Amino acid sequence: MSAHATSPRTHRFPRARVALAATACLLAVGAPTAYATLAEDAPAGSVVAPARGTPYIETRLLFGTERPDGGPAVTDDQFMTFVDREVTPGFPDGLTVQEGRGQWRDANGTIEKERSYELVLLYPVSSAPVSDRRIEEIRGDYREEFAQEAVARVDDRKRVDF
Repeated sequence: MSAHATSPRTHRFPRARVALAATACLLAVGAPTAYATLAEDAPAGSVVAPARGTPYIETRLLFGTERPDGGPAVTDDQFMTFVDREVTPGFPDGLTVQEGRGQWRDANGTIEKERSYELVLLYPVSSAPVSDRRIEEIRGDYREEFAQEAVARVDDRKRVDF
């Protein structure tokens, strides 16, 4: 062997070490973005997306259309009349209605599959107490008017810019 030649074993690494080293490099490079947050109170040194918009609450209400008593399903016209009468006056700045199909387990344990509506409301955090009361009235009114067991509610904090 010449002076410049090296043993074939000196440059070989076990596959496990190579894989471990590659994984460590990828984690080190990706770590700052893996923990990006939109939270206003993010810890110092964390990566934060630019704060755009105003703090809002997004509330989604899920309305079923089948009646547990076996009566006729809520029609599109009936639902939109309900929205115009019960929702729009409390949320005149806007809302979104989406049609869907859903299922849930009723009080008797039966899985009910039905046509449904998702109502999306956005409102400033500052108006949350008043909006909460209005939303609970909407849920109660729908349950009563259309003989429903429940109206699901999902709330989430968002930043909104129009």
